[in-house]
Amino acid sequence: MLSFTANQAKTQFGEMIAKAQREPVSITKNGKPSVVVMSIEDYNELEAIKLQSLRDKLARSIAQAQNGQVHDGDTVFDELMKDL
Repeated sequence: MLSFTANQAKTQFGEMIAKAQREPVSITKNGKPSVVVMSIEDYNELEAIKLQSLRDKLARSIAQAQNGQVHDGDTVFDELMKDL
């Protein structure tokens, strides 16, 4: 992935946009990755993948509930909180 500093992105905005049409561009601030600029096509594809993943999870959850595979909410949240 190409990378620009925030200052480079500001001063070379047109070039950054042109490059982002071909591949995502990372923008760093204070030496750390801050944001990614990407084409609208890449963004829309990413959003579609995220939406499909959410729909798949929801369908699996509904199927589990219909099969009686349910869990107590407190137990589930206790398990989730262990990782924090």
